[in-house]
Amino acid sequence: MRSKLPQRWTAEKILALGRSYQGAAVLAGAAELDLFSALSCAPRTAAALARTLRCDLRALTILLDALVALRLLGKSGVNYALPAGLGALLIPDGTQSVLAMAQHQAHCLRNWAQLAQVAKTGRPARRTPGIGGEEAAQEAFIGAMHNISAPIAGKVIRAVQPLRFRHLLDIGGASGTWTIAFLRACPSAQATLFDLPPVIRMARRHLAAARLAKRVKLVAGDFMRDELPAGADLAWVSAIVHQNSRAQNRALFSKIFAALVPGGRIAIRDILMEEDRTCPVAGALFAVNMLVATEGGGTFTFAELRKDLEVAGFGEVATMRRDEAMNAIVVAKKPGAVCRA
Repeated sequence: MRSKLPQRWTAEKILALGRSYQGAAVLAGAAELDLFSALSCAPRTAAALARTLRCDLRALTILLDALVALRLLGKSGVNYALPAGLGALLIPDGTQSVLAMAQHQAHCLRNWAQLAQVAKTGRPARRTPGIGGEEAAQEAFIGAMHNISAPIAGKVIRAVQPLRFRHLLDIGGASGTWTIAFLRACPSAQATLFDLPPVIRMARRHLAAARLAKRVKLVAGDFMRDELPAGADLAWVSAIVHQNSRAQNRALFSKIFAALVPGGRIAIRDILMEEDRTCPVAGALFAVNMLVATEGGGTFTFAELRKDLEVAGFGEVATMRRDEAMNAIVVAKKPGAVCRA
């Protein structure tokens, strides 16, 4: 367990921490409005932007000036402009776009604002859709997962050794980011991506763009309610276990155990907490995110995951990769030998 140095708090530091939501809220509001896309072609006035975005002029002007103050926009006279390089980050088709994650954080902010009430009741925050409604919130969430995973997927899966597998089952596979990375790492393999029907449509587009559609079977379903497709020798469970209680994870692991062939493996990508649950810091804060957003989710230690996997029948549980954030990997094996014929 890591020792923690005492923090030297001052009144100024505490007040600065208390105000730190403000910049995040300004960015989240602009992202939800897709304001940066409206400036992607040329500078525009507040009045022109208000017409395009269907916003109140006074309110939008105040938001625009706050964005300028944060250096997320430029201003010359009455015109607002997108600074060089920011388009790549903050418009949907930018080469390094994180817009979807910024939009998802707007939803998270609404949940976190209810933290005191959640602590009182033990119940998740009251869900409040953004201006785009539930469909837009789901699309932003799936896009956010791609924003985070796409740049690091290839590096992370190299920690799951050996990479030799015939058939991958990507559970809750979202838009296919991890399926694509696995299939590129193992050119002879096939995959099944299992997720909710609206998400399957997004995955189909991504897989087609990656020219991997012929190697992937798309199956629509709810992994908490439906049986999983059988026959895989590697099940990938990416950023899922934190959404569940331990009882829910045991039920999910049992489904995965039944779906895998003998000798098949499960690989879990998630945050891995130290025993005192205060490290890594990102994990302690993410547990709060699950507190306000789910009935029983949280972040777990290796000992907890090992126990829950063993209860489901798995053995040889091991940590294959450690990480301060969401990219720790725990693997386990279903008893038996995989047939490679």
